[in-house]
Amino acid sequence: MSLLLVAGLLLLAPVLRFAFFLTTSAGDGRNVQMLDIGHGSSPGKMAADLETKKIISSARLFTLYTRFSGADARLKAGLYQFNDGMKPSEIVHKMVAGDVYLRLFALPEGYSTYQAAELLQSRRFFSKESFLKQCVNRKLLAELGIPGKSVEGYLYPGAYNIPPNMDEAELIRQMVRKFNEVYADKFDDRAKKLAMNRHKVLTLASMIEKEAVDPSERPIISAVFYNRLKKGMRLQSDPTAVYGVRAFAGKVSKQDIMRHSDYNTYLINGIPPGPIGNPSSAAIEAVLSPAQCDYLYFVAKKDGNHFFSKNLEEHNQAVNRYLKSSAAAPPATQHIAGYTNDQPNLTGRR
Repeated sequence: MSLLLVAGLLLLAPVLRFAFFLTTSAGDGRNVQMLDIGHGSSPGKMAADLETKKIISSARLFTLYTRFSGADARLKAGLYQFNDGMKPSEIVHKMVAGDVYLRLFALPEGYSTYQAAELLQSRRFFSKESFLKQCVNRKLLAELGIPGKSVEGYLYPGAYNIPPNMDEAELIRQMVRKFNEVYADKFDDRAKKLAMNRHKVLTLASMIEKEAVDPSERPIISAVFYNRLKKGMRLQSDPTAVYGVRAFAGKVSKQDIMRHSDYNTYLINGIPPGPIGNPSSAAIEAVLSPAQCDYLYFVAKKDGNHFFSKNLEEHNQAVNRYLKSSAAAPPATQHIAGYTNDQPNLTGRR
């Protein structure tokens, strides 16, 4: 064999090796790994991690590929999921597109920490007990600057990504941070002008959120609460009677309204010691901008909306017309992390 041919083969071999690397995968796809790419991570470090996890066969060739393709400056930080059945080009495309790994959890508006815990458990993120335990973690509450005994009210409704390395406390921190951002941007100055502290605003907002099926009724319900407070009347809000026992489904029984609780506004004066759910921005807005009206009472109609009254006689007539008898509340059976969330009912309205 001539020296020229040998030299040609020697030059061609790396090219063929590189081409083979680009067009084949390291395995059959059964090896699935997570890779957390931090801001400022070099392509060489990413490639080394991928090779260590056996997602690619060569960190050196992968680094060359990102450099030659111009992708090295466009790789985005984040948590990614790869498998060894992916070709290098697919891996690079995923990181350039920022196609990060998502495990989304959505907290609906008005849901309580109890319901959040149930949803997290049903989605297999965390156990109900472990999440509720962190909701009353005194050190965490102090860290987040939350008064009271729970994070209730401070978990901003919305969608959150829960990566595999996130624990319950970190999810709570993320949700509270989001709440702080929204509240500071939209409501803090206005609340201060009204001489209302944040905890009181959230408590009233959580009650309004639970009561209002029709969003347009939020400012009216807010006005009813204010009007009753001014007259020294008890708020007698149904959702407060079942808070910590079950989700409010639009009905309460005599047993409910007679249940002794710091939150039961049938038995206590003023507002509860804290929120009974995690309200939306619209509910907070209703607290700061109540309707201008003289209503003192409301009763739910069959469609979930309310009939509002200015006096007791009118209200009693509405009760006779719209209110159905309520079923007895379920008995207490369990005690979790300082709560009496005995039989939470996710089919409830909130």
